[in-house]
Amino acid sequence: MTNFVAMILVTGGTGLVGSHLLWQLVAQGENKIRAIYRTEAKIKTVEALFQWKNKQAEATNMSADFSQIEWIQADVTDIPALTEAFAGVAKVYHCAALVSFNPKRFDELQKNNVEGTANIINLCLKHQVEKCCYVSSVAALGDSVKAITEETHWEANKENSVYSISKFASEMEVWRGTQEGLGVVIVNPGVILGEGYYNSGSGTMFKQIANGLKFTVPGSTGFVDVIDVVRAMILLMQSDVHNERFILVGHNLAFETVLKNTATALGVKSPSKMLKKWQLDLTWKIDWFLSLLGKRRRLTKSTAKSAFTQTVYDASKLKAELADFEYTPIKETLQRVAKHFNYSQER
Repeated sequence: MTNFVAMILVTGGTGLVGSHLLWQLVAQGENKIRAIYRTEAKIKTVEALFQWKNKQAEATNMSADFSQIEWIQADVTDIPALTEAFAGVAKVYHCAALVSFNPKRFDELQKNNVEGTANIINLCLKHQVEKCCYVSSVAALGDSVKAITEETHWEANKENSVYSISKFASEMEVWRGTQEGLGVVIVNPGVILGEGYYNSGSGTMFKQIANGLKFTVPGSTGFVDVIDVVRAMILLMQSDVHNERFILVGHNLAFETVLKNTATALGVKSPSKMLKKWQLDLTWKIDWFLSLLGKRRRLTKSTAKSAFTQTVYDASKLKAELADFEYTPIKETLQRVAKHFNYSQER
């Protein structure tokens, strides 16, 4: 009698976390993996990342066969397509999310992040999924003058970004699932650094610095390597941990430190001029005004504020749960990503 091998489903399989997660799952021997995508072009991006990571991992004899992944075109708001994707699924990694701090995209964020997560949780319950890992964000955690932990309470106020609001509400849908019998783990990564995506998120930092970014800011926050995020997710899903959240932050660092180390890794001049608060305040206000004339928002009040905020995260809970877990040194992460960025620009 042939043993039944349950399927693993990855939503957001063409994003930064999802694509690196897929490579790691396949590389470690998982052969029943299904991923959701929206456009064919994004699948090509994942395939290119697999080729790069396979080449870089040759010394360790690790590789991942891209053809092992079963792709299904779907959207987290498309219930009929999602229902098809859930057939035979035992574990779900919910990585899909819209990331934006633009207040004009509030409704879109609510639909994709909150309604989309509700759909995933409902289908997990319907199909009796064993366990679900939800990729949240430190944006869903509260503020504190001390180090922020998993217990720091999030409070609704006008200072919250629209992204923060959507991720907190999304987590409420996940916790609802636990009340109905679904086993979950939630991870709250800081700023995720990784290869392959330089037109959005933290990836734009590499492009801006390579193009001669001159300014830095005095704030600080938590950073984490995408490889560490993926490794933590897999280990938590393989463990007996249920209905817990974990902050994933390898390093609490000043933006200035990260920007300068990135410039060094790229082999370009470091940003040297420190922006003053009034300058950034004026910039986001001008940006807001220009958005009224149809220009795309590049800076919001919430992101301007974060650039001047000293934020520290306590990620000790994960280390207590996964005793041997070690985060990648930040310089090693930046050098690896910079190497891929330079390679991608030469192609």
